[in-house]
Amino acid sequence: GKSGSKIQSTPTKAGGDRYIPNRSTMQMDMANFLLTKENDPAEDSPTKKEQQKAWAVNLNGFDVEEAKILRLSGKPQNAPEGYQNNLKVLYSQKTTPTSSRKNGRYIPSMPDRILDAPEIRNDYYLNLIDWSSQNFLAVALDNSVYLWNCTSGEIIHLLQMEHPDDYVSSVSWVKEGNYLAVGTSNAEVQLWDIQQQKRLRNMVSHSSRVGSLSWNNYIISSGARTGHIHHHDVRVAEHHVATLSGHTQEVCGLKWSLDGRYLASGGNDNLVNIWPATQGDSGDYAPVQTFTQHQGAVKAVAWCPWQSNVLATGGGTSDRHIRIWNVCSGTCLSAVDAHSQVCSILWSTNYKEFISGHGFVQNQLVIWKYPTMTKVTELRGHTARVLNLTMSPDSSTVASAAADETLRFWRCFEMDPIKKKEKEKANSAKTSIIHQGIR
Repeated sequence: GKSGSKIQSTPTKAGGDRYIPNRSTMQMDMANFLLTKENDPAEDSPTKKEQQKAWAVNLNGFDVEEAKILRLSGKPQNAPEGYQNNLKVLYSQKTTPTSSRKNGRYIPSMPDRILDAPEIRNDYYLNLIDWSSQNFLAVALDNSVYLWNCTSGEIIHLLQMEHPDDYVSSVSWVKEGNYLAVGTSNAEVQLWDIQQQKRLRNMVSHSSRVGSLSWNNYIISSGARTGHIHHHDVRVAEHHVATLSGHTQEVCGLKWSLDGRYLASGGNDNLVNIWPATQGDSGDYAPVQTFTQHQGAVKAVAWCPWQSNVLATGGGTSDRHIRIWNVCSGTCLSAVDAHSQVCSILWSTNYKEFISGHGFVQNQLVIWKYPTMTKVTELRGHTARVLNLTMSPDSSTVASAAADETLRFWRCFEMDPIKKKEKEKANSAKTSIIHQGIR
């Protein structure tokens, strides 16, 4: 051939396209011996086996039985004494960790509905929304109060302040839901009839704005910027029946206990006071407990619905803690750092949980398990600090008002349909027993 022609040859480098076994490295004699040995009848006496093992070790340097990897017949080899399989722990469990975990309920991470709340005042110390037992949501937007019928979707413009510089600073429904108390910046407490959409009376006793309100039957208690709390008896002409002086700065949190025995008040002076429903021997009202552990303004106050002596409170930006109190003993049952200001706390009646609303920095709502104080979930969506929270009559939905001028509705406490029916049956059984007792 020509000198320039290429001569094909077998590649000398390893890693060619074919695998050609190298028979020189194989132990052919040993393989032949093993194959013929399988067909020969062998003595099973221990002495014979030990003798064969000794020969194999002397001749080959290893035990023939241990050299066999694949067996065509015979029993599998036993594991060495003391051998521990690394996978034993994994496969010996009855269930895997994920499958053994109880499935929690589904909590939607997005709000069920969003409503605009234009001109809502971005003031931490005010209480601007409340949800009635008749399913009306009252919202104070600057100098006006609007009612939203949550059943029909109808919006009612209830009132507007006469002077443009005045504004609404608090709203609170009576338990029956037919009357609304309205606190104003010009130190008034107004009482409105919702069915007639008419103001019934205007109660004046404070000298500064009324930022917090709470009902106890026919008594409406109001907290003012001066730090004073007034009791108003709406049945009588001389409505101002008592004054509570326990705060040196604005009262921004105010809530009567469900049994009507105690009134909890939180102030901008970082104090929490627990007031009795009745006067003392001297004729004055004095707090039965004063809690001083908070390092910021206390606006969030909420009574536990299934433990009447348990109170939850939350502090402002310089405190950021949620604390649970036993008001009878005066002890702090637990405290947790929420890492942001706490504006409001609501207890769930459907679950052993409560929800808190927060400001800087994440503007979120947090659901907590009680009494472990572990986070269940966080609800995000507001782009500015949460100002107030309120709960629907059936305790399934929480409404949040924020400085981003929106109202968001979170269906975070909806009951399982089966449990809901069981609860309704239990309640109906209780009422029937009560009726039988009366008869």
